[in-house]
Amino acid sequence: MTTKNASPEAVESTAHLEALERHFGDLRDGTHGDAVSRQGKERLFHDAVALLDPYAREVLREFDRDMLQGTGTLEATGVGRTADGGLAALWTLSWPEQTDAGIQPITLMAHYGRGFHHPHLRGATVAEWPLNVFTEEQAAAEVPTLRAIATADLHNLVFQRDFRIVPSVVAGRKGE
Repeated sequence: MTTKNASPEAVESTAHLEALERHFGDLRDGTHGDAVSRQGKERLFHDAVALLDPYAREVLREFDRDMLQGTGTLEATGVGRTADGGLAALWTLSWPEQTDAGIQPITLMAHYGRGFHHPHLRGATVAEWPLNVFTEEQAAAEVPTLRAIATADLHNLVFQRDFRIVPSVVAGRKGE
């Protein structure tokens, strides 16, 4: 899929399709980017997490500002080993009402499970998006996906409890 002569709107609107095409190409070719070995794929995973980090933080800050009224706490783990021997990096946004409700925070997770062919993105309550990020441009193009994951997570967390865990919704009702 090529977008070099496309308008900025067209590039933005097809970035998710290009990411999916890279993902399927990896499955077809038995690779992840230019890597064939687990070690090479793990190196690329570390690189992808570093590229995604500012965008994951940006998305969660948007949620904190607009939905949580600045009451959230953003945490990032960096890349670490999982219990199954895979790799994962988490960006989480917790806030008092969510903590009091005993439910998970909004989560953006990049993970590369031990038995996986290549990495994926997910949330606390939603799963699996392909993670085939190798450049700054590709990382920036994941912002809509990160927003979708965070949006779905917050929706599902409200579903687990109720709308009162979202400060902006409660505050909006006070003025009525």
